[in-house]
Amino acid sequence: MTDNHINLSEQRKILIVDDVARNIQILGNILSSNGYQIAYAQNGKQALKITSSQMFDLILLDIMMPDMDGYEVCKYLKKNKETNSIPIIFLTAKADMDSIVKGFEIGGQDYITKPFNSAELLARVKTQIQLQVQKKQLKEANIVLEKEVQERTKQLQKANLLLEKLDKTKSDFLSIISHELRTPLNGIIGLTNLLSDTKVDKSQTEYIDHLKDVSERLVRFSDMALLITSLKIKKYQPDFLAVSVKHLIESAIKKYEKSKKSKLIINYNSDDDNTLVFADADLIRQSIILIIENSFKYAGEDLPLDINVRNSENKVVIEIQDNGPGFSELALNRIFELFGAGDILHIEGSGLSLAAVKLIMEMHNGSIEAKNSENGGAILSLVFFTNNQN
Repeated sequence: MTDNHINLSEQRKILIVDDVARNIQILGNILSSNGYQIAYAQNGKQALKITSSQMFDLILLDIMMPDMDGYEVCKYLKKNKETNSIPIIFLTAKADMDSIVKGFEIGGQDYITKPFNSAELLARVKTQIQLQVQKKQLKEANIVLEKEVQERTKQLQKANLLLEKLDKTKSDFLSIISHELRTPLNGIIGLTNLLSDTKVDKSQTEYIDHLKDVSERLVRFSDMALLITSLKIKKYQPDFLAVSVKHLIESAIKKYEKSKKSKLIINYNSDDDNTLVFADADLIRQSIILIIENSFKYAGEDLPLDINVRNSENKVVIEIQDNGPGFSELALNRIFELFGAGDILHIEGSGLSLAAVKLIMEMHNGSIEAKNSENGGAILSLVFFTNNQN
């Protein structure tokens, strides 16, 4: 039986190194009759000279040789980068464990004891050559894979660069819009206030009130666009301090009532009125106001709003629950996206407000969560992880 099935495109070359000619003859006959190409050397110096000019797939190396024994030859071969990958099988009359272990320690792959058993010899030779072939194939595959990874990395870098440009364009667009809206809006609001102070009839008053409402919505949009832009391009410099959660909620409610001229019905419950979070007070207060606005936008101001604060071992949660229709599945999937899509329950979509809250909470290494209550209504939660606070 030959080893032709393991050859890739050439005969496998084996170097036999032994100072006994009879051993070289026996090994050469066995291997050549099984399809291997044979070269030989009768001492260590000859072996090193031959390997400096030819490449081999395997070396059969006798240990006991004059002048330079097999161990020393092996050390030289393993130090040389041109030959250090060639597998070496030691030929030894010694079967003691110390000699075998020493051979493995200096880089040998296997050993064969004299006198030679042809079946054992062929099996060990075949195994080492197969391993060598597989190592070469693996190395070639790794080279190809590295090239593919480099190419994919270049493609990803180009894609990321494009995304960064698109993101900057979007941020610039929001910033320009917000700035451009400000000047005419200030004029409209001023003129509207003047009109409201003049003598007008009931229908004209309704028109003026509607104009005020639309103008104020545009102002809020402008403010939100500027806030989102500053958060996304990391221009906003937060002022992190330990602040009272109760104070944040109470001040947010007062600010909302003043701006909306509305008296809210809010049920407030907290595990601990002394709960603190490490945060930028202005941003978190604004986040709470935005959630309150969003809740009453869809639930209406006639229904009460519940705010619950839970303080556990590693997080503080501000939970705001309305008693409206709750979120649709579409709204839950896209509620924190910029200009999120609308649905039958939330006609105008989530717009910018909740997307801004998400950015604010990410700046605080926290999160915002949305879900529907089992008893009806929508729940939005601000989650602060206390183990992230310094």
